[in-house]
Amino acid sequence: MGLNETPAANRIHIAFLGKRNAGKSSILNAISNQNLAIVSDTKGTTTDPVYKAMELLPLGPVMLIDTPGIDDEGALGELRIKKTQQVLNKTDIAVLVMDGREGKSAEDETLIQLFQRKEIPYLLVYNKCDLFDYKNPEEYSISVSAKTGEQINALKEIIAKRITTEDPKLRLVGDILKPCDYAMLVVPIDKAAPKGRLILPQQQTIRDILEASAVSIVVKETEFAETIKNIGLKPKIVITDSQVFHKIHAETPEDIFLTSFSILMARYKGVLKTAVNGAKTLDMLKDGDKILISEGCTHHRQCDDIGTVKLPQWIKNYTKKDFEFQFTSGTEFPENLSSYQLVIHCGGCMLNDREMKYRQKFTVESNIPFTNYGILIAYMQGILQRSISMFPEFLAK
Repeated sequence: MGLNETPAANRIHIAFLGKRNAGKSSILNAISNQNLAIVSDTKGTTTDPVYKAMELLPLGPVMLIDTPGIDDEGALGELRIKKTQQVLNKTDIAVLVMDGREGKSAEDETLIQLFQRKEIPYLLVYNKCDLFDYKNPEEYSISVSAKTGEQINALKEIIAKRITTEDPKLRLVGDILKPCDYAMLVVPIDKAAPKGRLILPQQQTIRDILEASAVSIVVKETEFAETIKNIGLKPKIVITDSQVFHKIHAETPEDIFLTSFSILMARYKGVLKTAVNGAKTLDMLKDGDKILISEGCTHHRQCDDIGTVKLPQWIKNYTKKDFEFQFTSGTEFPENLSSYQLVIHCGGCMLNDREMKYRQKFTVESNIPFTNYGILIAYMQGILQRSISMFPEFLAK
């Protein structure tokens, strides 16, 4: 991903769903004005969800998702339907495409109930209006023709109107900075660091600091102590990689705010309060308890990978207990959490807000404690209170 591209997690996710041959792929191609999806008269041409990032006016940066038919058949069909349902966990708006000559089917009604249960805004699209006399009797419904292009522009407009405008999103860190404040970012450069670039939370934090008209100073952990001593100014906040939290805590004066990129991301994604409460349950676990460690991205794991190696070792050293660890990454997240006593998630920088909140909500509703990497590390090192003390929502607590 280029530095100037909008991250997938920050794009509006628009999923096109429906039965086979309803015209989902054709509608997606017509909206994007590109041949993004394969179109065929053969049922079941789309076998897996297809993702395409693009700019779509009047919405801006979006992620278009083409899905397999919800009426797919056989064992493979069941797997495809399962993947389609997983797509809904990250969907900001669902576009249900139907053959307008046939109207709503039982499968379509089931999808609508699923949208409502997951509180996903949705739009009903009756395709092939060039073949029938159409009207739009329902709110948020429209008849279009992917073949002739009729009402496609109107469809774009109604999608934009249907997406709910939420309360202004929290900033990563910009809301606690004033113009010309200094923020020091501690960024280890080791063999796990991406070659030639910074990871996404670091990029986004620097951008947020710039938007606040503040100043970012980026150093490695090996130069931090000397820099903060000789720089001749007092930073408002120090933001560190969680892996060197303890070292930077010891070297940061107590009158300077200290937190981590992972904690900033938890707040940005709306899961900070739940994750703080979840970290405290680590002390209550027993030998043999099962812990799920889940990452939102997929990457080549190093021999000292934080999720699969370092974090389990730190937990064992802290608790002096033996736990069973299981790991997931990318889009995979268990549909049944009943066997786990704790879920530890990464910061979620590669997941959009809806999917991260779904994972948190599903975990909590399963009566399983939920926390994240940075918060749990700060808790085990006795610096959790300090690492969240700068956030207004925690100041009174």
